[in-house]
Amino acid sequence: MERLKQSRARHYVEKLAVDSEPGLTNAQLMLTNHDLKPVEPERRQWGPWNFVGFWIADSFNINTWMISSSMISGDSGISWWQSWLCVWIGYTIAGGFICLTGRIGATYHISFPVVCRASFGVWGSLWPVFNRAAMACIWYGVQSWIGGECVTLMLRSIWAKYEDLPNTFPSQSANTRDYVSFFLFWFCSLPAIWFPVHKIRHLFTVKAYFVPAAGVTFFIWAILKAHGIGPIVHQGGKATGSALGWAMVKGIMSSIANFATLIVNDPDFARFARKPKDALWSQFFTIPIGFAVTSFIGIIVSSSSAVIYGGTPVWNPLDLLGRFLDGANSGERFGVFIIASAFALAQLGTNIAANSVSAGTDMTALLPRYLNIRRGGYICAIVGLAMCPWNLLSTSNNFTTYLSAYSVFLSSIAGVMICDYYIVRKGYLQIRDLYSARHSSPYYYTFGFHWRGYTAYICGILINIVGFVGAIGKKVPPGATYLYNLNFFCGFIVASGVYYLLCRFFPIPATSDTWLEVGEDVRNPSVAYGADDEIEAASEGSPDRYGVKGDEEAGVRERKLGNF
Repeated sequence: MERLKQSRARHYVEKLAVDSEPGLTNAQLMLTNHDLKPVEPERRQWGPWNFVGFWIADSFNINTWMISSSMISGDSGISWWQSWLCVWIGYTIAGGFICLTGRIGATYHISFPVVCRASFGVWGSLWPVFNRAAMACIWYGVQSWIGGECVTLMLRSIWAKYEDLPNTFPSQSANTRDYVSFFLFWFCSLPAIWFPVHKIRHLFTVKAYFVPAAGVTFFIWAILKAHGIGPIVHQGGKATGSALGWAMVKGIMSSIANFATLIVNDPDFARFARKPKDALWSQFFTIPIGFAVTSFIGIIVSSSSAVIYGGTPVWNPLDLLGRFLDGANSGERFGVFIIASAFALAQLGTNIAANSVSAGTDMTALLPRYLNIRRGGYICAIVGLAMCPWNLLSTSNNFTTYLSAYSVFLSSIAGVMICDYYIVRKGYLQIRDLYSARHSSPYYYTFGFHWRGYTAYICGILINIVGFVGAIGKKVPPGATYLYNLNFFCGFIVASGVYYLLCRFFPIPATSDTWLEVGEDVRNPSVAYGADDEIEAASEGSPDRYGVKGDEEAGVRERKLGNF
């Protein structure tokens, strides 16, 4: 009987296993599945206009709308045009980082978890991947809660009494109405997780048309109601000298921090590009333009609100739409419903792009034998529901501190990844070895962990630790505060610099003396160990063990790929 139970349990466990390549060892089953392997040519369907639509769609969201609010309304004392300049500079820099990490995915068609294996080791990469997956789950819940606020406006537009729904929850952070709206948004988001990544580009195409159109309509509507653009654009800045300089530095870093998560996980999307160039200029120009335009609309609409209602500007567009509903006629209620629907779609697209797909891809790497992107996305949604995002949003200062801390961790990861690919390896990766647990693999390092990568990663975090302690209210030296104001740059520069020096004095294998990207010849390489002998004996023109055409093998090896 005991044996029968064990066989049944094994049967059910095997049923849960995802499809994988035949002939893989148990160790390899922990490193690969269909969603982790290089994207085959049939699924490389993202062209430059798909990336343009993706970033236009992503730029129109509530966080971007309000990105200038803390700079103008806070203690920084800068004017609206100075805050807008910070947005331009910050997102231009972020766009450059996006292109750097995205090129790795677009060239070799591999995701962030696989890219990490080159710089952190095949097993050492699991910590950066876990760190990213955990944060994506938290962000999924936060963005869903904001999406629930959009649903509240939609329902209020149809049923005015929804605002006064009886409260049966004792929580001070939210009420029954908020919980119902949150759950409706969360539940309606689940079907979007089902679709594979190479097909959800259509969602972003729809969002790229509908959401900006609704945003421009909101922009015009607010100006017409105010009979002008309001006082903010006529308001000068109060900060001067070094105070102005540091205020703008913090504004720029805030913009980059808002993008930190997408900087490291851009390979998750860029790997579906038809060719590397498709993911270059389309991203570099669209990101600063799209986010700056959205920020500008947010500034003008908020400025107009000061004229319409008097007093201080209303920075949250959902709060302003809620005021539009007070005493509104049927036409105005319909307008609020459409604009709120657009914001809900914006939150859905942002959640899928920045959180669901990223968490799904990361969880696939954590347990590839039983998880794929779809299953990981649904786990992310469940965690986002269970982590009570309303508590995280109850105090805006705590959330801002959390956001800054998050960028500190990710800047170190980005620094190691970018230095490893562009400076140390000069664009060369041995694709099949990224899926190998053999001790002879160049990415196995020491028991699967790369001590150089981890040393650099920790150094990039330590440079900001004292400043972070000051950010949460403790007294620290002024120098630490100044360093923390540059947290992303400090973490990135220290991590990449330490990694370069360690690799210089302690060389690593599988590098090139000259720039050498061989990703254009990656088709659908087998990663099973048993394929090695067949590949060695293959005729000219067959893929070799690095995913390079057989007739290129000699030329590649002549370039001294052993050490840096």
